[in-house]
Amino acid sequence: MNKITVQWLAIAITVLIAGYAYGSNTGTVAHKNASSVNNVKLLGHHATLHKTIEVNGVKIFYREAGSKNAPTLLLLHGYPTSSHMFRNLIEDLSHRYHLLAPDYPGYGRSEQPPMADFAYTFDNMSKIVEGFLEALHVEKFSVYLMDYGAPIGYRIAAKYPDRVESLIVQNGGAYEEGLRKFWVPIKKYWNEYTAGNGKALEGFHSPDGLKWQYTHGVQNVETISPDNWNIDLQHLTRPENNAIQLAMFYDYRTNVALYPKWQAYLRKHQPPTLIVWGKNDHIFPSEGAHAYKKDLKNIDFYLLNTGHFALEEEGDAIAEHILRFLAKHNIK
Repeated sequence: MNKITVQWLAIAITVLIAGYAYGSNTGTVAHKNASSVNNVKLLGHHATLHKTIEVNGVKIFYREAGSKNAPTLLLLHGYPTSSHMFRNLIEDLSHRYHLLAPDYPGYGRSEQPPMADFAYTFDNMSKIVEGFLEALHVEKFSVYLMDYGAPIGYRIAAKYPDRVESLIVQNGGAYEEGLRKFWVPIKKYWNEYTAGNGKALEGFHSPDGLKWQYTHGVQNVETISPDNWNIDLQHLTRPENNAIQLAMFYDYRTNVALYPKWQAYLRKHQPPTLIVWGKNDHIFPSEGAHAYKKDLKNIDFYLLNTGHFALEEEGDAIAEHILRFLAKHNIK
């Protein structure tokens, strides 16, 4: 091997070593950057906790996420579902807010006391939620009102107006304008409280009735997971639960009687209110959303191209609306 060959070999080895070192360093930097990004995501993510607490002698299941030092958002589910309906929204908001989503007695994973021992009424459900807030030492909160969650939440808001920082209303009524065709057989049950009229309502929480509630009015049925109604069926098929649902149907008439009181609360206290409403909902049609404009002077109002369970199809949009709305009112 002559001198020139040795020199070129030395140069080649040097280049290879330098290239390896550069590549290794570049890879290390890239790896550190990736780790930093992941760490940012991890720091912003709060795992959803699944808990149980006893309230007024009843074991209540609830989902919780986010820092307890952040503003609290109470999520009140509708018929015939549970806190499961908020599973994605909780993850979308937990980086900025403290989320609490309880299951009512007889719904989801909460205890179902016998009807002989527990009054399945909206008054009593509101007492359970009120006791739930007291047990967790929650003083101030915003509240997400959906379907049955509206009459439960409005009872509490009207009773403690200074504790409510804002309202988020998603297909939850407080006006008779929103009680249209769907409510005809239910109103018949109110006026004629007979077994036959009750039997006619059982189809709403049958498998086909549940699927209809989740899929009617949506843009793409294939995006709606069948897990929704199959999970609901787990509590709806418990012994005596059908009778519980009929009891709640019948008691809904007490909510309508309180509509004027809740409207007076809205007019007097003017809570910051966000309306995010599935406009194709047959149960609570958009007439019920527009009615809020009669009493609220300054509301953020959005009609979404979806159905009753709007979070299933428009959850990302609803989360974005909520984040902007709460920031706008300095609830952060």
